[in-house]
Amino acid sequence: MTVTQLVDYADAVRRFDPVLGIEVHVELGTRTKMFCPAEVEFGGDPNTQTTPVSLGLPGALPVVNGTAVEYAIRIGLALNCQIAESCRFARKNYFYPDVPKNFQTSQYDEPIAFDGWLDVELEDGTVHRVEIERAHMEEDAGKNTHVGGAAGRIHGADYSLVDYNRAGIPLVEIVTKPITGVGDRAPEVARAYVQALRDIFRALDVSEARMERGNVRADVNLSLRATPDAPLGTRTETKNVNSFRSVERAVRYEVSRQAAILDAGDTVVQETRHWHEDTGITTSGRVKSDAEDYRYFPEPDLVPVEPSREWVEEIRAGLPELPQAHRRRLQDEWGYADAEMRDVVNAGALDLIEATVAAGSSPAAARKWWMGELARRAKQDEVELADLAITPAQIGELQGLVDSGRINDKIARQVLDGVLAGEGDPEQVVGARGLEIVSDDGALLSAIDEALAAQPDVVEKVRGGNQGPVGAIIGAVMKTTKGQADAKRVRELILERIGS
Repeated sequence: MTVTQLVDYADAVRRFDPVLGIEVHVELGTRTKMFCPAEVEFGGDPNTQTTPVSLGLPGALPVVNGTAVEYAIRIGLALNCQIAESCRFARKNYFYPDVPKNFQTSQYDEPIAFDGWLDVELEDGTVHRVEIERAHMEEDAGKNTHVGGAAGRIHGADYSLVDYNRAGIPLVEIVTKPITGVGDRAPEVARAYVQALRDIFRALDVSEARMERGNVRADVNLSLRATPDAPLGTRTETKNVNSFRSVERAVRYEVSRQAAILDAGDTVVQETRHWHEDTGITTSGRVKSDAEDYRYFPEPDLVPVEPSREWVEEIRAGLPELPQAHRRRLQDEWGYADAEMRDVVNAGALDLIEATVAAGSSPAAARKWWMGELARRAKQDEVELADLAITPAQIGELQGLVDSGRINDKIARQVLDGVLAGEGDPEQVVGARGLEIVSDDGALLSAIDEALAAQPDVVEKVRGGNQGPVGAIIGAVMKTTKGQADAKRVRELILERIGS
């Protein structure tokens, strides 16, 4: 069925219960491929990072990458999974040009990790537990490029090119159990879950986890049912969604689309679908295959993988602090309120503030800069905070100049302008622009005497015991010094001069 009129999302989730299932593929950051010594490097010339094994040439035999196995175990442990004492690879048989062997070496009924969970925190602090079915090892396929036609799709293309550099790169695929009870927050949960995984991959140092490069890709399964007690509905699988925002948008779209189909009395087709970032819709790919369609059978050229319990515990002991624990510790150390910490995390400022504190700034000052002035400028320029042309070290240096009294907050914003304009580090900008606060009493007294002579009536009021008008003299001095005087010291000198 072709849907031309979507159901409003709020109406759809009021009348139907959405159920999610998410499969996340992460490319492991190993030096070589999963089953051969071909180098792994992003951006190489097409078909230059191949071996007879990755090309599936006759007689070529695979050898398992031990580092990839270790990385898979790290991921499994971080997701609270059980690690199999013995697991093995299988052949997943299907023909597609980017799979040179005509089968993918994967794991089927014997994954390396299984039965785990991950607590996912939403932007308002709500926590939803996602149950993990399995995390298994496999190899990536190559990359097809369709030339001509619309939007790079195979339909209508003049011809296609295949690059096998990616074929054989180690992957771990993480498959959830059905994610229920999410209601109208299904898009948020999906996004937060994928983002939490990305953060874990980076913390574990098992992948660069750059979604724009395809290091992390999500297949989003969604179905609707009449009530939370009803059997699961027919699901669709939106393939290879590679940004957090797109994950959220794809879920919303599929909820509205499937609701429209059900309202029309039609049946949702179990199929894979393609996400279109430009239009924000999904389109049909192919009827979804079931496991038996792939004719899985054990890989005859590889022996079972049997990680010893000692090795698994050694890996567990070496795991770094994971993102949620890391955030909790920093919040305690910095003294941020729950809402403040959530704002920092949601703004993508956590790492920036942590690095700024490491550069010598107080947590309060670091938060003030990144969540205040810099957040405003990032929004104004329509860029991410991390993409601003300033580093945490430079913010730490800027705050150090304020703390030492060499500049004040007002001048600091001028210094910030200079740094963002590429004029150098804060110290260099202060020197080049002559922004350092005037602290020499002689220079200040000269400006004070000039201001006192110009406002004799104010002087008389102050001598009479009314110190309110002192502000007018301070203002005149600040104007003369272009705002570069220490206002507190100016006040002290004025009162000494007047004799009050």
